[in-house]
Amino acid sequence: MYLTWFDGNSWLLEIGNQSILLDPWLVGNLVFGDAEWFFKGSRPQEHAIPAQIDLILLSQGLPDHAHKPTLQQLDHQIPVVASPTAAKVVQELGYTSITSLAFGESFTLNNQVEIQAVRGSTVGYNLVENGYLITELTSGLKLYYEPHGNHSPEIKQFAPVDVLIVPIIDITLPVVGSFIKGRNKALELSQWLQPQVILPTTASKDLIYEGFLGKLQNPEGTIEEFRLLLKQNNLATQVMETTPGDRVEVQLPKRSLAI
Repeated sequence: MYLTWFDGNSWLLEIGNQSILLDPWLVGNLVFGDAEWFFKGSRPQEHAIPAQIDLILLSQGLPDHAHKPTLQQLDHQIPVVASPTAAKVVQELGYTSITSLAFGESFTLNNQVEIQAVRGSTVGYNLVENGYLITELTSGLKLYYEPHGNHSPEIKQFAPVDVLIVPIIDITLPVVGSFIKGRNKALELSQWLQPQVILPTTASKDLIYEGFLGKLQNPEGTIEEFRLLLKQNNLATQVMETTPGDRVEVQLPKRSLAI
């Protein structure tokens, strides 16, 4: 398995000989509601569009997950699997092969990878978006992704899960509190799923946030603090820190398929 982090929520997953582009923001700025005064995200350097993309996977319909400037540049013939709200975004952009997944529904990519939608982030008052359990069918290797730290207890049924891509620090706003739930939620999730590796997501390394809301965001916690938290709770999980744009190999022993 190879993983490339493009900062923020964006990843390229190479699993089961398939390349899955996850929540891509590769080019252009990130703006909510066309209001740069409220929130604007930018990157010092744009990322090249990957040469091979077998599937685009979108967890939410918000711009930091279904980023229109990036989606407009991608080949609209690439199949898309998405939450219902994200499916509407790519439909409006003219994508031709779209699968909308509700909780519990699954999609199989070229007989190599199964993607199952699970309950993820709460957006607004009552909209729940998707997290994903991604399984390499030949080996049984499992990867779980959820970008806001909203992990449904239903995910326990899939334990053990080999790799987690989740936030491990909190990001807070005044009055609102934590809108990205990392430290304690990631620890609880690790106790549930007993992963071999965690890769931190959502917290930016090179991204620049401006505007009223962007300047109010406050990250709390560090990778080293989370490593210590795992150790204190007798968890052998490895935290794998990555650099935006670097393709890293995650080597894990293959699991036996259940009979």
